[in-house]
Amino acid sequence: MKRDKRVRVRFAPSPTGDLHVGNARTALLNWLFARHHGGDFILRVEDTDRVRTSDVYERNILEDLMWLGIDWDEGPEKDGPFGPYRQSGRLEIYRGYLERLVAEGRAYRCYCTEEELEKERAGLLSRGKAPRYGGRCRNLTVEQGKKFDDEGRAYAYRFRVEEGLIEFTDLIRGPMKFNAEDIGDFIVLRSNAVPAYNFAVVIDDYLMKVSHVIRGEDHLSNTAAQLMLYAAFGFTPPVFAHHALILGKDRAKLSKRHGSVTVREFRRQGILPEAMVNYLALMGSSYGEGREVMTLAEIVNEFSLDRIGKGGAVFDEEKLDWLNTMYIRKLDLGGLTARVIPFLEEAGLDVRSRPDEWVEAVLGVVKGNLKRLSDAPYQVEIFFDEHFKVSVEAASLLRENESGAVLAALQEALTDGNCPERGFYAFAIDFVRGRTGLKGKAIFTPIRAAVTGRLEGPELSRVFDILDREAILKRVARALASAGASGTKCGCA
Repeated sequence: MKRDKRVRVRFAPSPTGDLHVGNARTALLNWLFARHHGGDFILRVEDTDRVRTSDVYERNILEDLMWLGIDWDEGPEKDGPFGPYRQSGRLEIYRGYLERLVAEGRAYRCYCTEEELEKERAGLLSRGKAPRYGGRCRNLTVEQGKKFDDEGRAYAYRFRVEEGLIEFTDLIRGPMKFNAEDIGDFIVLRSNAVPAYNFAVVIDDYLMKVSHVIRGEDHLSNTAAQLMLYAAFGFTPPVFAHHALILGKDRAKLSKRHGSVTVREFRRQGILPEAMVNYLALMGSSYGEGREVMTLAEIVNEFSLDRIGKGGAVFDEEKLDWLNTMYIRKLDLGGLTARVIPFLEEAGLDVRSRPDEWVEAVLGVVKGNLKRLSDAPYQVEIFFDEHFKVSVEAASLLRENESGAVLAALQEALTDGNCPERGFYAFAIDFVRGRTGLKGKAIFTPIRAAVTGRLEGPELSRVFDILDREAILKRVARALASAGASGTKCGCA
């Protein structure tokens, strides 16, 4: 049976957890392939595991895909001609195809218990052989089957694998070859009447006219099993492409022990969707000329499976942070404010009571110090008196002798009759230099410690532009008092 030439790809998550960045990358590669070729991107929810499946996880996955900008042409909330797009709504379809296999002698009942199967697996492993089903129920007589039925034994259905080689050409990995005997008769319908992955996915992909299946290399053995089903049904199979998996820095498959691994976690930490998409698209791929910061339009236009390497791509959070910093700096202040406010409010900073212009001015000052949006509360709280605090390191520096002299001079400068009402930073610094005879870090570090409570941060001149003179005077007086200084004129030449 021939297929249409139109490109149709799918992403088929199981809602048993939040969207892993590895699965997000698979979704993105499919989406990019579809958009590059002007084809269709299908979202299909594989929710037949009713024990582990959760509506919350499904909702989170859909939200995370939309947050990334990965939209679908057919799927949940966007019905199309080949639905339902949840496997739980397709059980009768699978039953019909199972009956066809049974009638043709390509599937049979398997009454083996979990204990029996585990014993068989353990025996094979102990002899250094790959675990596979040995065919215990492959040739049961009618009488033997009836006996098991009378005993009330549950049964699954297995596909009858024929000897031979399974060969196909993978668009990423090239020619692939599997020996059918190494796979053994595999389950197509479990004893709880739930279709197995390999069985359901073949039927779904065929009926939904999927032209290309792009997925992780951990599915290669599944592809061999699926090709046998395609042949049994007389279906023309799609073209397959198996990309390498995302790895941790130890070159092991990325997992929770490596840190954050889900899109939702990175969202909570303030990674921008533009940065995440850019990073996932570049992982294990090369767009030439050393380009790393690319717009989505550029990635779509230049996307090709030929650019995807065969080796595993290491997930480097430092590189992701660098990209995120680039995208944060590209945001205008209005866009940055809208994205940052939820993080500020969650940290207890009352930004709603402040004028929009003031909030934008503050963010303009700290913008260059943000790697993630979640860094914003720490950077912004120095402008809120009720959240202001002095770090241990800053407090230690303020106890040094020269610090007292610098702060006393700053206090005098800010109360001097010639100090301008606004834009007083330059006047204050010149005044302190003249009073103390100090310069450079000897002046700026104590002032920063007293005014911001820290030894590092945004430009002092810009901090002074936002904090009014009274707020700075209060902080300087507090620093002098904490350091045991008198707060009077220092008497320095």
